[in-house]
Amino acid sequence: MIEFPDLPYAKDALAPVISARTLEFHHGKHHKKYVETANQIIAGTELENEPLETIVKKAAADPAKTALFNNAAQVWNHNFYWQCLKHGGGGAPTGAVASKIKEVWGSPEKFFEELKNAGVSQFGSGYAWLVLEGGGLKVTKTANADNPLVHGQKPLLAIDVWEHAYYLDYQNLRADYLSAVIDKLINWDFVNSCLAS
Repeated sequence: MIEFPDLPYAKDALAPVISARTLEFHHGKHHKKYVETANQIIAGTELENEPLETIVKKAAADPAKTALFNNAAQVWNHNFYWQCLKHGGGGAPTGAVASKIKEVWGSPEKFFEELKNAGVSQFGSGYAWLVLEGGGLKVTKTANADNPLVHGQKPLLAIDVWEHAYYLDYQNLRADYLSAVIDKLINWDFVNSCLAS
């Protein structure tokens, strides 16, 4: 059984960057529905009691399990995305990831430019990610429910660019949403904990 987690903060904690109304819909309806649908699909199967990450990887490897992958991976993606945000976050990277970012991009500004571009250039729904791949950092993007877990990468940071993540607050201005998240919400403590784990 896949759990539907509470948000790690109050619904209004990310305002004004992300409104309580957006979180009511995004977490309370979209995320919840992915959990419910994935649980319906795995009920009574060998995957019913598997950890979420295992379900995502097994579903990704089986073309007959596309519906399960789409829902289970979206649960995983959302669980991860909420942790990537915090009130009073954003700005220059801190901790161990800061020096790794400097090694690859030379400056936080260059990194943010590439991260924002990944989110803006993702056609349709998806995510912009910072991942660890082969010991080095990389910015990548995925479509729909796809995620780095199934590509041998370790996710460190995700920004959801599905329209439901920002449309109530930014309408079609995805770039403004990305800039605001980068400037004010990234939880660098969480990013560093992923890097260290």
